[in-house]
Amino acid sequence: MRAFLVGLVIGIIVVPAAVFLYIWLGYAPVSTKSPPLPFERKLAGIALHKRIEKEAPKESPVQPTEPNLLAGAKIYVQDCAVCHGMMTDQESAIAKGMFPEPPPLLNGGGVTDDPVGQTYWTVANGIRLTGMPGFSGSLTEEQVWQVSQFLANAEKLPQSVKDALSQPESH
Repeated sequence: MRAFLVGLVIGIIVVPAAVFLYIWLGYAPVSTKSPPLPFERKLAGIALHKRIEKEAPKESPVQPTEPNLLAGAKIYVQDCAVCHGMMTDQESAIAKGMFPEPPPLLNGGGVTDDPVGQTYWTVANGIRLTGMPGFSGSLTEEQVWQVSQFLANAEKLPQSVKDALSQPESH
């Protein structure tokens, strides 16, 4: 019984106090150059995937038509490419300084194998502590669906959309 009580005291008082001191004394890694905490990626990944699984729409009200893909491409160039890059770009200076690094969505590490609803959820809501903003406050729901359809279909875009991506942006 004594061992149980000692273990209980350690679990309730000592461990939380040690974690608090670790953070309060400035030992917790908070810069983008710091390595992740043990289990940080695993726990964050589990939480993210379960939340998306629970909340992501199953059906898209916006179809991957050429006009919608073109609109999605324009949104991507304007709002996403600075972190996620273009088809031929190397990693941007912004992306190099982020933790976790944003995946290249058009150049080999995209979300084309994800259901479009998952991409929609991510674009709309963002992902906490990753630098991925939520766009539901700055894009319309239709625009979020358009860019999500664009990303979901990035490996099979019509030539007109590929051509639009290769054109310099006009301001």
